[in-house]
Amino acid sequence: MPNRKKNTSTKKSATTYKSNTTHESPDRFLLHFLKSSEARQFKKQDILKKMLKKYSLEVAELAISILIEQNKIEYINEETIRMKQMSRGKNHVEGKIDMTKTGGAFLMSAQLDRDAYIPGKFLHSALDGDTVLANVYKGNGRPEAEVIEVLKRNKTSFIGKIELSDNFAFFVANSSKMPLDIFIPLNKTKGAKNGANVLVEMTRYEKGMKKPEGEVIEILSETSNSDLEMKSILIDNGFNITFPPEVIEESEKISEVITEAEIAKRMDYRDICTFTIDPYDAKDFDDALSIRQLTNGNWEVGVHIADVSHFVKEDTALDKEAYERSTSVYLPDRVCPMFPEHISNFICSLRPNEEKLCFAAIFEFNHQHKVVEYKFGRTVIKSFRRFTYEEAQEIIETKVGDYSTEILKLNEIALKLRKEKFSNGAVAFEAPEVKFRLDETGKPIDVFVKERKEAHMLIEDFMLLANKMVAMYISKLRVKKAQVPMVFRVHDKPDMKKLEVFSETAKRFGYNLKFESPKNVASQLNDFFKLINGRPEQNILESLAIRSMAKAVYTTKNIGHYGLAFAYYSHFTSPIRRYPDVMAHRILEECLADENPPLSADALEEKCVHCSNQERAAMTAEREATKYKQCEYLMEKIGEEFEGIISGVIQGGVFVELKANKCEGFIQVTKLGYDTFVFDEEKVRLVGRKSGKIYQLSDAIDIRVKSVDLAQKRIEFELIEEEI
Repeated sequence: MPNRKKNTSTKKSATTYKSNTTHESPDRFLLHFLKSSEARQFKKQDILKKMLKKYSLEVAELAISILIEQNKIEYINEETIRMKQMSRGKNHVEGKIDMTKTGGAFLMSAQLDRDAYIPGKFLHSALDGDTVLANVYKGNGRPEAEVIEVLKRNKTSFIGKIELSDNFAFFVANSSKMPLDIFIPLNKTKGAKNGANVLVEMTRYEKGMKKPEGEVIEILSETSNSDLEMKSILIDNGFNITFPPEVIEESEKISEVITEAEIAKRMDYRDICTFTIDPYDAKDFDDALSIRQLTNGNWEVGVHIADVSHFVKEDTALDKEAYERSTSVYLPDRVCPMFPEHISNFICSLRPNEEKLCFAAIFEFNHQHKVVEYKFGRTVIKSFRRFTYEEAQEIIETKVGDYSTEILKLNEIALKLRKEKFSNGAVAFEAPEVKFRLDETGKPIDVFVKERKEAHMLIEDFMLLANKMVAMYISKLRVKKAQVPMVFRVHDKPDMKKLEVFSETAKRFGYNLKFESPKNVASQLNDFFKLINGRPEQNILESLAIRSMAKAVYTTKNIGHYGLAFAYYSHFTSPIRRYPDVMAHRILEECLADENPPLSADALEEKCVHCSNQERAAMTAEREATKYKQCEYLMEKIGEEFEGIISGVIQGGVFVELKANKCEGFIQVTKLGYDTFVFDEEKVRLVGRKSGKIYQLSDAIDIRVKSVDLAQKRIEFELIEEEI
């Protein structure tokens, strides 16, 4: 049995705590740390390492003993401690908190048919997005609940204003989803002045406490409103805008020096033509292509991916922080990276004329551009050149330029891969991407729709091939070795009921779509997308079609990728910005070494769920930031006139999307003219009672920018009255 210390003296415990200068008792600090972590079990040495930053070894050991006696934690073995699992009654449900503006919340859970309402007094320290265990009972008309325990905090960082008094300070968050002020001791304000915008870390909030406690991490008072909003969007969606000191320290200790011993372990591609093709403003280059013609006349193409897992080891501070984030978040004026800059922009970035370590998928293509051989392994490369997409596209179009022979051959092979993908049933989704041209202060001076050309698709086709083949290789091993788990990127078959609703919408535009089974959906949609290309209703119908399809997720349970028509698919090609790719690298490494991956299927599935959730949070942040920048852009256009298309119709009015830049605003139904308009729900349109005037999806409409509310991210248009 483990040698466990017992708290035999209450007096000793109290004396020890009193001598410590922190405002939080060690057992409470430890319990907060354990609860806020994604893991439910911990190595004792990791616990002590965390505790020793604030407390002595004796105090840390004593805190562990107290929590054991309180039945809150327990030893699994000599080295491992876990949170004590609370016994769950039949009405106990695990779910997530969705706060309302009134101070109450809803409990969202797959275990419930309907969200349960939680009155504010029964939240018991739970905050928006937190994962909780709750007791659910019948209410008046809908189920109600009371929080029993907060299992995992959604976020502990907030942006807002600090209010100082003589003896303490309070922090008021900008977000309406954070209804509570945070108490801050004066020695934790970092010198912030009264009313300053600050970033605060909530350090303690437990059941029974009236107010959370926290400390100022960063003073933001000198930043612009736009900068503050971008940071708030990231924070509100659960992404930290700074890295913990231990993560920065750990990353900066990693050396860029590549030893001869390391090179000897790898396939040497330094003298083989290799280059990167990326956006003009990219700072991290995580993939490169090598190409050469073999003596048998075939062409070899290498997809070389930054070897992040070589530098970032499991269970380090770097690794844990990357997992918590799970993804980089790309806003119009910044990137919130998954790894610190020293990793993403230097150590692992495949910059030209520098030796770099990679994990590669190498393919041999015959004269018909079919893969006849492939292999995986670690490489060392030296990129000959960095191309932007625009530079590569110019070579494809003019057939002249640096390494034109190689780029044209790659494009030739990519075209064949693309054709094969669509002939196998892939869906040609091409959602428009809005981009901004910003001035030196980050203010948008132009908004445009990014155009995808062959250079973009060339890179995408080879990345898809690498992702597919890695997944297929691991899957074949799974047949031989059932214990090999894998991170798959899956996309389920479409919901036929949702497609029926979509076909009814398309019918209103004169298109007759009949989706008889999932087998014919892809071909019908692809023909449909070609038919509507360039027409006013294109963006609206494409958007509605995408919404009717399932969402792609990460999982260990492979069902294939419907949208790509791949039986096997993973993510392998972007480990700098996606944590599932890091996990795939580690699994592939273990398989190539004929060793068993360290994680069980259940543990890996838990990580997949977390990564999928973080991906959705990142998409939400990106949409909010795009909307804000559109608002900023149109703030300078109030009174100006634009051509638009009706993109949505509700009882209260119509949404209008500007043709030129996809900015979307709203016209209230009362502002549509001197008439009373009735909402026709079946045909999704507004009809004037007296005039018979109809406003419906895809109608062309001329508008004027009336007002912009930056705080609410709301744009209001008004009709340009027709001349009589």
